[in-house]
Amino acid sequence: MTAIASPTPLSAELEAPLLAVESTLNQLGDALARRDAAAIEQHAAELHQHLARAVQSFGEAARSGGVPAALRNRLVRAGGLLAAQRESLARGNASLDRALDVLIPSEPTGLYGAGGKAERRSLGGGSYTA
Repeated sequence: MTAIASPTPLSAELEAPLLAVESTLNQLGDALARRDAAAIEQHAAELHQHLARAVQSFGEAARSGGVPAALRNRLVRAGGLLAAQRESLARGNASLDRALDVLIPSEPTGLYGAGGKAERRSLGGGSYTA
């Protein structure tokens, strides 16, 4: 017969903020898949709050005696999921930026600007002084 370890008070204290992070990450992932801007905004704000609580709880636990390995592994997986969602969002933003650049060129057209002077294209992005 195998003995089942009962959760320690420390595990129970860390479980709640970790569950909140995991749940909100899943909800954020669903909102990203649906491209639901309002839900993305809501879940991102909630995730920020839950992550702050989890980091504080895990930090206190680490200072006072350590974090159980199973919870530490779950936190690492949650961090990996967050990084993947962030990367996905960054790729989507870059794609949108490229599409907007095609539709609305950011380069001056060579026409006169608002001040009456001809706008020049900047090659190299900076100016040189002698």
